Amino acid sequence: MAKGYFGRRKNVWTVAKNAIEKGLLYAYRDRKAKKRDFRALWIQRINAGAREHGLSYSQLMGALKKANIDLNRKVLADLAMNHPEAFKSIVEKVK
Repeated sequence: MAKGYFGRRKNVWTVAKNAIEKGLLYAYRDRKAKKRDFRALWIQRINAGAREHGLSYSQLMGALKKANIDLNRKVLADLAMNHPEAFKSIVEKVK
């Protein structure tokens, strides 16, 4: 498992064992953190797109919920970035 590590971390048993254990802990922790990071990124992108149309993020999400439009944050963020005309039509529908 220490293949590719540099220096003593790859060939000295105790150093390699400690490096592998720490790497596995980081991998476990960061699989959880990755989900948080992406959610935060999606919220920032949706907020930026919403503010172009005169709404805040929370106002937009509340209006979407009230209008029974079930789009998750990942899809909304993609629309806000890559398809602004589609995002605009969604915002106009909930206004």
